[in-house]
Amino acid sequence: MEKYVLSVLVENKTGVLSRVAGLFSRRGYNIDSLTVCETNNPLQSRMTIVVRGDEQILDQIQKQLAKLVEVISIMKCEEKTSVEREMALIKVKAQASNRGTIIETTDIYKARIVDVSTESMIIEITGSEEKIESLLRLLEPYGILEYVKTGLTVLERGVNVMK
Repeated sequence: MEKYVLSVLVENKTGVLSRVAGLFSRRGYNIDSLTVCETNNPLQSRMTIVVRGDEQILDQIQKQLAKLVEVISIMKCEEKTSVEREMALIKVKAQASNRGTIIETTDIYKARIVDVSTESMIIEITGSEEKIESLLRLLEPYGILEYVKTGLTVLERGVNVMK
């Protein structure tokens, strides 16, 4: 199954997110990642939806989304023509003996330490899913206490604007 990223511009109204999620649920499609935020136009929100499937499933999803009154436009985002990012917060065990090594590793990934306590550190990283997974693998031996990721956000390169 292939990964697809859809950028969906919707009216910024109560219940739109619920209707979009319900559409996926009713049809038995899983959402791998979903981020939603108001745009520079307060009357609109942008949803970045990551799904897996084949071209036929993607076509069905796009057709069903287009039927929703609140959906303004839908764009399939290609990795080579867009900028994709995720953000993660990672809480890792950090004693005095290994804190320096954790900081060095964090610096290599251009991540930031955003909180330090006597027993742990919280690291913030922004980048591709692969970059975040790579840092997680390197931090695993120290003991990852918990982490959270935002889900994918994406914008098309260039001056084209979604309308």
